[in-house]
Amino acid sequence: MGVSAIRAPTGDGATVVTSQKVRDGRADDYERWQERTNHAVRAFDGFEGTEIYPPGAGEEREWVVVFRFSRIDLLTAWLESGERQELLAQGRPLFDGTPTQEVLVGGTPPPPDEEAVTAVISHEVRPGREEDFMRWQDKALKAQEKYPGFMGTELFKPVEGIQDNWVVVFRFDTHEHLDEWLASGAREKLLEEGRDYFYSYDVRKVESAFSGWFRFGEDADEAVPPSWKQAMTVVLALYPTVMVLNLTVGFELDELGLPGYIGLFIGNMLSVSILTWLLMPLVNRVLAFWLAPSRARSVRTHVAGAALVMLCWGLCILIFGLTTTD
Repeated sequence: MGVSAIRAPTGDGATVVTSQKVRDGRADDYERWQERTNHAVRAFDGFEGTEIYPPGAGEEREWVVVFRFSRIDLLTAWLESGERQELLAQGRPLFDGTPTQEVLVGGTPPPPDEEAVTAVISHEVRPGREEDFMRWQDKALKAQEKYPGFMGTELFKPVEGIQDNWVVVFRFDTHEHLDEWLASGAREKLLEEGRDYFYSYDVRKVESAFSGWFRFGEDADEAVPPSWKQAMTVVLALYPTVMVLNLTVGFELDELGLPGYIGLFIGNMLSVSILTWLLMPLVNRVLAFWLAPSRARSVRTHVAGAALVMLCWGLCILIFGLTTTD
């Protein structure tokens, strides 16, 4: 897993990361408002996708939404459009405070199949201290590289006429590793030094794992489930898939005398294909009451879904134990 440090983001893509706290008891209304917003943005030229992240642990009622466009001028057209202004006016009663946004031009987002937890940090840099801030950011990068799970960082300069703040984006492989860096003494020391170069900063997290396998509804842009639910569900579909392939295709490949590394490649290709186009959509429908964040809101639902998955694990182990014993 390589580490990257990008100081001059390349490419024509443009992204806006918006964050808003939702008032108590208005989450359902907010999700319906967000669906209307997602529908409206699709009509704009250059729109490429939307990602929605519900509040995580320790993030009180704060929703993060990412809009991706092919070019900054097309993203700007959406941000300044009458449709968006009207939607913001309609959503204002749902928000606790004023929504914030960071605009990122260029950059290199991780591949869709790469697990990563991202921190987006917006800095209000003091006038005339830009060069000092960039040197400070280089120093921060050297410190980050020493921490486990660090995957890379990018620095985005202000966008004239749209955004005055500097934005730093860095990625870690897990939420735990990201939190370890954010709470570290090394980072606290850096922040003390950095206050000479910027007035303030704002941190928000964006995370997703196995996201390509977890989509709910026609729009395919509802928030993905928590990582632990995704992992449990993938194991539920993957274990019987691998066992059946080993007992059928694997046996036939052995009979043909193919080398093990070829057989392993074929088996992996078949198992991923089966999960992606057959089993995961089926499992998602069956477990939607537990997986979909908008539906799984009570502790009872979380516990019941986890118990059901573990029961299915046990049944799979029992069935294959009885049918494969020599």
